[in-house]
Amino acid sequence: MTQQYMPLARRRWLMLAGASSITALLPTLGWTDGEGDEYDSGSSTTAISPATTGLTGKMVVVGGGMAGVTAAKYLRLWGGSGLTITLVEPATTYVSNIMSNLVLNGSRTLASLGYTHGNLSSKYSVNIVRASVTGIDKTARMITLSDGSQLLYDRLVLAPGVEFEDAYGLTQVDYETRTPHAWRAGTQTQLLSDQLATMPNGSTFVMTIPKAPYRCPPGPYERACLVADYLKTSKGTGSKVIVLDENLPTDPVNPYSAIQAEAHTFTQAFSVIHAGVVDYQPGVTGIQIDPATKVVSYTDRMGVARTVSAQVVNPIPPHRAAGSRAGGWLSQAGLANSTNGKWAVVNMLSFESTAAGATGIHVIGDASQCGLPKAGHIANQEAKICADAIVRLLGGQQPDPAPVANSACYSPITATTASWLTAVYQYEGGAFKVANGGGVTTGAKPVESDSISTKNFQQMNTWFNTLMGDSFA
Repeated sequence: MTQQYMPLARRRWLMLAGASSITALLPTLGWTDGEGDEYDSGSSTTAISPATTGLTGKMVVVGGGMAGVTAAKYLRLWGGSGLTITLVEPATTYVSNIMSNLVLNGSRTLASLGYTHGNLSSKYSVNIVRASVTGIDKTARMITLSDGSQLLYDRLVLAPGVEFEDAYGLTQVDYETRTPHAWRAGTQTQLLSDQLATMPNGSTFVMTIPKAPYRCPPGPYERACLVADYLKTSKGTGSKVIVLDENLPTDPVNPYSAIQAEAHTFTQAFSVIHAGVVDYQPGVTGIQIDPATKVVSYTDRMGVARTVSAQVVNPIPPHRAAGSRAGGWLSQAGLANSTNGKWAVVNMLSFESTAAGATGIHVIGDASQCGLPKAGHIANQEAKICADAIVRLLGGQQPDPAPVANSACYSPITATTASWLTAVYQYEGGAFKVANGGGVTTGAKPVESDSISTKNFQQMNTWFNTLMGDSFA
């Protein structure tokens, strides 16, 4: 089908309607897609015919995950045939972080979570460059790549994701070989799954949760639930999952008030469904992990020093925008401009960096600091807002003054049950705020499912396939 040019207002409406359709799936779907029906992310022989919009320019997108792929795709769909679009990404396959916790209990395989960039090339005429960024020249509007080549840009969209800090006495080598964080899906996910499988009956699993912000707010609690469920069914009821959360409770008498997302769901999960297995400890400090002995020491929120011997340790370390460490390419370019230098601060209307001299550079996804959660669905939304803003700017217009972003996710609680969380964010007063009842309401919060159910678990695959299809199809 030929892609026809449509006015910006119409495109924005479709963007939001598409996002809202995923939310609409949450409480009402009565059918599911099984793992065997997973969306095929390989190349397609059917190319689109983008419209001739009159827009021209070199668009370079860095990062082949949820944000980068979506941005490249929608720059073509909305910007038309006159744009030259290049995606820079060293990996040939993107492994979805979404659903990757299900690999730990055998419900999913890593292969089922793999997506290629074939459609970007064959359907959307996006040039794919297999390299990583080593430097940005903001004045010359040029990036340098790991293969020594250079690319000029008119607009640069950075979606590099995150990198993980050395923490708790551990190094990057420890994460890769002995104490995997598995917070980037891939080989560490398989390593952690293998370690779980070889745990003795009745043994102890310790995991840590860093202070917010971190990627996927409900993800650590979801992982604790799935590990607890797996240990109960495979390793005996004497098994323990100790969760050391560095976040402080907002209510001193309710430890579960430290939970960063889906507090109702995970309070129910920890205190009822997985009671006696999950030991949730918020507000801990001074965590130290011996990667050889798996002995974990810390101070609890009452100031008492504790030590626990574990059979498997899963630290989720603090993380930051990729390239933002001292000497990193994002840092050297002056783009890691948050207070702590970990994130890229952006203009939320366009996701253009607010750093000095960074005109034409946009940062989306987990690497940005924009007030939205760091999650795959939000990355998809940020990419569309950014692409729409770039197309407007190329056409001599201003970005949409009132963008809207949608967030939705499912959280499996056992091998057969799940919950969900959804929110709509509206831009108002210089920030994205949760909308409630058709507009922004003070104190509005994301909406949780009122139950943990098998129906939610069944619908989870449909949500996942819809979201991944929108980004990679």
